[in-house]
Amino acid sequence: MIDGDGLSLIDTLATPDLAAVADAEVADLTAELGLRLKRVILTSSRIPFTGGSAVFWRAGFYGSEAVSEQLDEPVNPDVLARLMPQHAAAFHREFETRPITHIISEMARLTEAALVHLLPGEGPMNTVVQVPAAEVVFLGALGSFGVTPLAFDGDPAVWADSLEAAASLGSMVVPGHGMPGGSREVEMQAAYLRACVAAEGNPAAIGPGPWDTWTDRRFDEVNVERAHRLGQGDRSTPDAMFRLLGMA
Repeated sequence: MIDGDGLSLIDTLATPDLAAVADAEVADLTAELGLRLKRVILTSSRIPFTGGSAVFWRAGFYGSEAVSEQLDEPVNPDVLARLMPQHAAAFHREFETRPITHIISEMARLTEAALVHLLPGEGPMNTVVQVPAAEVVFLGALGSFGVTPLAFDGDPAVWADSLEAAASLGSMVVPGHGMPGGSREVEMQAAYLRACVAAEGNPAAIGPGPWDTWTDRRFDEVNVERAHRLGQGDRSTPDAMFRLLGMA
């Protein structure tokens, strides 16, 4: 996003190498406009959205208090490599992420162009960025179009509610995973998450739907178990997540 006082970047990709490519493009733009990259807005603490954050060290980092607390915890390179084997080489012992420098505690006009909203679901509290003049909403970690979302630490039912709330913020919706879409894509993702809740602990009970063609359906078991545990008042990490990571 471009404002009179500088540029804002939403999330930083999964690794420093990927972020370096984006940084070069941002540098070209800042040189052309005579502006600097002033802000990075992190929608989640998860590595797919923060892994390249060290590349943008000159910018201020904005995110929710929950994201700030999670980013203060040390990362486990071995776990990251198992979860994202395509990026395993990036997750060495020196791998690190930038901390939050500015806490977002409520809905606010962050820049002249952008409003930020706090909506839970993928994590305890995610940040969504709305650009009203362009009718665009950046879902970040809340959005997963054509890609199965992962709710090992989230709440599928609350996530679905947040998606439906965010859908009214803009006609074009940009997810953190997948291609931009609109209300239809938001509705499909919300329907999948509600199907995980309705499955009552049995991944086979999700049933057919638009998600049949999505990637990463290995996350079904995690999402269904998480929803079932939450329904019983248990907020612990699903056993299916540990199995996915090769830790059980």
